[in-house]
Amino acid sequence: MKLVYALAFLAGPMAAQDVPSGQQVLLHEVLVDPQETVTWLRFRYLAPQIAAGDAQITFDTAGEDMLHLCRTFAVAYMAEHALSADKIVISFMDRITEFGQPDPEAIQYFESFREEDGVCIWDDY
Repeated sequence: MKLVYALAFLAGPMAAQDVPSGQQVLLHEVLVDPQETVTWLRFRYLAPQIAAGDAQITFDTAGEDMLHLCRTFAVAYMAEHALSADKIVISFMDRITEFGQPDPEAIQYFESFREEDGVCIWDDY
């Protein structure tokens, strides 16, 4: 069984973040997800404006927001809480979903990064 544990209490409940697009994103939880050879640090955000519809924030726009959050929040969060990870994942969801459980109705965007010398760099999964 895979161990994933949440650190959301360290971030405070539903901490709002500013992003370049101006959409409202709220930090839902931070998960440490150790795998066989790498550790993933997952920052999961509620981002209602990515929901389907005329005013939907596109993946391209959200991608810039996710890079911004990695650079301005995730790296500082890791330093503040003495965390390290091989991969950093910033994810947006239009509604709260349980991590690892399929929800066909939910819209979710993901980007993967790695941290090098305090800088977030886009990374392939």
